Amino acid sequence: MVSDFGVVDYYVGVMKGVMLGIAPGVAIADITHQIPPQNLDAARYILGASVNYFPHNTVFLGVVDPGVGTDRRGIAFKIKKQAENQLKTQYFVGPDNGIFSAVLDSNAVVDAVSLTNANYWRSLSPSRTFHGRDIFAPIAAHLVNGVPLKHLGGVIAPATLTRLNLPSLKKIDRGWEGSVQYIDHFGNVITTVPGDSVDGKSWSVNTSQHKIPGVQTYGAMEPRTVVALVGSHGWVEIAQNQGSGAIATGLTYGDFVQVVIGS
Repeated sequence: MVSDFGVVDYYVGVMKGVMLGIAPGVAIADITHQIPPQNLDAARYILGASVNYFPHNTVFLGVVDPGVGTDRRGIAFKIKKQAENQLKTQYFVGPDNGIFSAVLDSNAVVDAVSLTNANYWRSLSPSRTFHGRDIFAPIAAHLVNGVPLKHLGGVIAPATLTRLNLPSLKKIDRGWEGSVQYIDHFGNVITTVPGDSVDGKSWSVNTSQHKIPGVQTYGAMEPRTVVALVGSHGWVEIAQNQGSGAIATGLTYGDFVQVVIGS
């Protein structure tokens, strides 16, 4: 599960209760419920960074849904991908607002439906403000129970599923210009520049106010020093040794950065 519901209120708990009522004993993994409220880009990043580590036939429930109650579609889709010498099938359920963009852009979508069959909802009259409880959680549980996608609603073309464009990335002289796509709770600033673009090279990151050396590890320089490195997610990130890269640099979502090779 991925959402922006936080862990203080009851929203996540009741979605789990709905799923357990339909699929007793189902194993539910919380990827995070701390997505910044309504931040679709953050949800896109988190889902894209997570899916490869889950097994065959996992059902992913993603609810970051600022358009809840409007005419935006609810969707479910299936992908197939080759991973670690195994052909994996995985399912995704949530709003058609772009949060699944990273998954859609990197995998083959086999089937997709619009969630129009109310027989698989919790209620024929769902809340206009909580589709996570009344539509998406029940659908996810029915998929766990083996209900075919085609029973859940009308078939839709995978090409019509909403994609969010990855925040800016372009080639420049001696490097790349990218932007901030995510900030984690440590304050590490994750950019749109792929880590393999700096492999084996001397490099730095330039922002509007800083020039930041490229290093291998967080502890490569003195505490409180701002550094750039390739994170476990595979992107160039900006961090502060024993501090917050976001606070130290003032960077936030969408801000531009330049990765310069040979400096």
